Amino acid sequence: MLESAEALVAEHAALEREMGDPAVATDPGLLRRLNQRYAALGPTVAAHHAYVAARDDLQAARELAREDEGFAAEVPALEAALADAEARLRRLLVPRDPDDDRDVIVEVKAGEGGEESALFAGDLLRMYLRFAERRGWRTEVLDATESDLGGYKDVKVAVKSRGTPQPGEAPWALLKYEGGVHRVQRVPVTESQGRIHTSAAGVWVMPEAEEVEVTIDPNDLRIDVFRSSGPGGQSVNTTDSAVRITHLPSGLVVSCQNEKSQLQNREAALRVLRARLHQIAMDERHAADADARAVQVRTVDRSERIRTYNFPENRISDHRTGYKSHNLDAVLDGDLDPVIRSAVDADEAARLAAIADR
Repeated sequence: MLESAEALVAEHAALEREMGDPAVATDPGLLRRLNQRYAALGPTVAAHHAYVAARDDLQAARELAREDEGFAAEVPALEAALADAEARLRRLLVPRDPDDDRDVIVEVKAGEGGEESALFAGDLLRMYLRFAERRGWRTEVLDATESDLGGYKDVKVAVKSRGTPQPGEAPWALLKYEGGVHRVQRVPVTESQGRIHTSAAGVWVMPEAEEVEVTIDPNDLRIDVFRSSGPGGQSVNTTDSAVRITHLPSGLVVSCQNEKSQLQNREAALRVLRARLHQIAMDERHAADADARAVQVRTVDRSERIRTYNFPENRISDHRTGYKSHNLDAVLDGDLDPVIRSAVDADEAARLAAIADR
């Protein structure tokens, strides 16, 4: 353990020297990546210093106790402090998701339930927008297909952090646990008899990839343009500004129609396509890793749910972690931290257990 920690301490020091190089300051992209890695290593470096200090204090106390029994009384407390410092360092040395520092693209898609599902998709979108607002993140709706009653059949939104987030605080590190099927139980606005219905909406979270990370050959793309439209035939453009991109090798299809400019819609569609291709590469990498665990459900079917939102009881339940609370109204208003934290803690515990079993 100490050897791996010392390697990270050395890397942290090397990054500090590199960021002081005037040539690096002229490359904003490189400087940002170095800053992210430097910030990510900071807690581990601090924990290593604390561990070394606690170890040295205990060793000194034991040596002094041989000559003066008065120092022996300090040994139990110092042993406990060393154990705490070691446990913290071990937790920080658990391999992190290499994409944890990334921004994300979140897609919310109506599933079973017709208009009620689309309305619930709109509720989920608002929840994520409010959560992002609470954290000071920036959001940008890339594409949206509204339903007749004001919900969303499908909506894609980019979520970006401001500056360099602390380790574990970037959009992907937290929102990746939202991927899957979300089930709602409530009386729909279209229900005249007051009966509770169950419907579902799907959430797909993808780490956003930069152009240099995902190479897309223009010859692999089929680009179609068409006129965008809103619910009930409203908001129909007079020009072919909407864009549909088909990535021929993978069969992926992405369309965007939110912007009035065909060029802007094309760029938005390419952002989503890059994120999806990066996600596919991630999935392949995880599939090759026997210790990797799937964190997202791909199908929009209420039988494969990760969470249930029960409106009559004002209750939210996460079926992966066992988390339950009766503050559904607050969660839908963006108070997602406790729910997500339960998933983060469960993931960390699983990773620690996997290391302990080796």
